[in-house]
Amino acid sequence: MSERPAASGEADLVSRVRQAARQEQFLDVVSADEARARFESHLDLSPLGAETVTLADALSRVLAHDIVAAVDAPSFDRSNVDGFAVRAADTIGANNAAPKILRLNAEVIACGYSPVLEVVSGSATTIATGGVIPRGADAVVMVEQTELIDEGEPRIELARAAAPGQFISYAGSDIARGEMLLRRGARIGSREIGMLAACGLSHVDVVRKPKVAVLSTGDELVALGEPLKPAGIYDSNGAIIAAAVVEAGGEALPMGSVADDAAALEKAVRAALAQSDMVVLSAGTSKGAGDLSQAVVAQLGAPGILVHGVALKPGKPLCLAVIGKTPVAVLPGFPTSAIFTFHAFVAPVIRALAGLPPEAARTVEARVPVRVASELGRKEFVLVSLIDGDDGPVAFPTGKGSGSVTSFSQADGFIEIAALASSLDAGTVAQVTLIGSAATAPDLVIMGSHDVALDVVVGALAARGFSARTLAVGSLGGVAAASRGECDIAPVHLIDPVSGDYNKHLVTPALSLVRGWKRMQGVLFRAGDTRFEGKSAVEAITAALADASALMVNRNAGAGTRVLIDTLLRGARPPGYANQPKSHNAVAAAIAQGRADWGVAIEPVAKLYGLSFLPVAPEHYDFLVVESRRSRPAVRAFLDALRDERARAGIRALGMVPADG
Repeated sequence: MSERPAASGEADLVSRVRQAARQEQFLDVVSADEARARFESHLDLSPLGAETVTLADALSRVLAHDIVAAVDAPSFDRSNVDGFAVRAADTIGANNAAPKILRLNAEVIACGYSPVLEVVSGSATTIATGGVIPRGADAVVMVEQTELIDEGEPRIELARAAAPGQFISYAGSDIARGEMLLRRGARIGSREIGMLAACGLSHVDVVRKPKVAVLSTGDELVALGEPLKPAGIYDSNGAIIAAAVVEAGGEALPMGSVADDAAALEKAVRAALAQSDMVVLSAGTSKGAGDLSQAVVAQLGAPGILVHGVALKPGKPLCLAVIGKTPVAVLPGFPTSAIFTFHAFVAPVIRALAGLPPEAARTVEARVPVRVASELGRKEFVLVSLIDGDDGPVAFPTGKGSGSVTSFSQADGFIEIAALASSLDAGTVAQVTLIGSAATAPDLVIMGSHDVALDVVVGALAARGFSARTLAVGSLGGVAAASRGECDIAPVHLIDPVSGDYNKHLVTPALSLVRGWKRMQGVLFRAGDTRFEGKSAVEAITAALADASALMVNRNAGAGTRVLIDTLLRGARPPGYANQPKSHNAVAAAIAQGRADWGVAIEPVAKLYGLSFLPVAPEHYDFLVVESRRSRPAVRAFLDALRDERARAGIRALGMVPADG
């Protein structure tokens, strides 16, 4: 068959390309590290822009923006079991020999039902799993642990005392309104879908998938499904590379194959450049007479070819280029070489543009630092977060409970406790089965008291390229974790009852103190409540203590706010004292919803819930730093972020006052 005559312009292009192919078969052969450095130095590897998708379409995508929870989950204090809502104080001393008798209120609290009757002393209300805890109740007893008395008025008999907070999930204990729900860059799996759905989100902004044009070259190529011609081969590379693009997080744009014709190939590559974020060709980079790909690419614009030849086997003919701002990779023709070089050089670029993290290992051994109780007779799976301890990896159990939708998101994996074991002893080295892409401990572990402004600093840390794990275990829990070397930094706000100073008494030779910010603690109440309106905080507390109908909501033991509350109460135990949720949000939610009348929390939470606020005093929210870890890059970056003016501005915007210096 005779060759098709070429127009003068086309003939000139063909001549220039063939001359370039003869003279520059390999520019120079470099190491893999050098090749990668040359390529990436000309690329912007930031995630691409955002697009809005439905929640159903968000699976496996990457968040483009931080998401702050707009609601609490649960949105009310709820029962975890079927049983009876009671006052824990009414059950003290209950045993088989001397059971406690409580009269039943004429109300049954089912899911979706708002309680009407208050649980007063000596009474109980029937409640279903998921039901709203009624006013006055601070515990739930399981129906299996009671006996119904049918004679006379309805009553129940119980032979076991209930602890305050028993079988209650407090408002905001899973997701707290105003907290960082998911951070930009998070990969959305089924667990994250659950978190977003729990907050009522139907759409979400995700990073746009990079569009990757996939083009094969060679006279021998035959399209899939077509009869195979003599000396022909099916274009398997096109299918392989397109699938690999999708696996790496991109959107493949299959553009078929092009014969070894310079003009046709240039036209196809220019079309690919016009509609994609990256172009991947296969074949045409070696020494054969028809191998024109790298020569065509070399004619398309600056900066042009950066690498042609890498010291790899397989993969030596690899060609890497950038045309304008668009990366171009010309892979070797053999499928094994093509996919090898794709994963080594192309996939990381796609993943970066898509905002995806690297792949992860599947298992790791880690020490469990605390005793984990378990129920005999059932194999138990305990979700854990991996942290980098002084003596190796530490698996710290997450503690939000079975009703939580965030536990999986915050866990790296899980450990198993055998059915015949009643506990896992502290210090046990356990095998951790990793979840999803979890592989290594984060760069920084923060354990202690949580504050919404902490998210600002962690965000600034993330912008510096460091990952952080934040575990809210309370100020005292943070001090203990820091003392055991299980975290790098412990946020605390504990007042010294002797000196009245915050946090200074916690300093030891192993723990130093870095000032964070001041935040205002105060008394929260509903607007218009004349028992508190117009009074100072001290006057309001005095009035509340004198009014038996004024129901407080307390905080959990170990929290810095609880220490302040006990100082203010001076030994008093007002109604509601036993109601002890674990967050400022839960305190505000109880008051806003009328299940309590007053409590102590920080001012930003009062604003979030539309409550009135009487300031008590500013408290210092500071950071204990484990001295043996101060020199770690992530710790230094955190301390730098703490003093970064943009982060400080963000802290001020939340109503806090950053410390000087």
